[in-house]
Amino acid sequence: MEIIEEAGRWAEPDGTGATYVEHLATRDLSVGTYSLRAGATDGQSPHTEDEVYVVTGGRARFTSGGRTVDVEPGTALFVPAAEAHRFHDITEDLTLLVFFGPAYGSRATRA
Repeated sequence: MEIIEEAGRWAEPDGTGATYVEHLATRDLSVGTYSLRAGATDGQSPHTEDEVYVVTGGRARFTSGGRTVDVEPGTALFVPAAEAHRFHDITEDLTLLVFFGPAYGSRATRA
């Protein structure tokens, strides 16, 4: 067992209302939390790793792969590497668990 401590923090520098905290990073997996305030802009660009989101709080819409769905607590989403995706129409502060495989940034240099 390992107690997971905060490994790093990323926040949108332009004040869009998005915050990402990476809690664990190994060679094959990284885990973090992503938060977006109601009305925030999700400025993500496609990642080089596969990604799973699990919504733990809030309500919004999510678009990926030409499909748009409503999300709420309990919704789980898979996004393959290189696929454009974003949360939008955020009506309640959104909190998500985020899993990257392999670890975020391991297939490309982090910006």
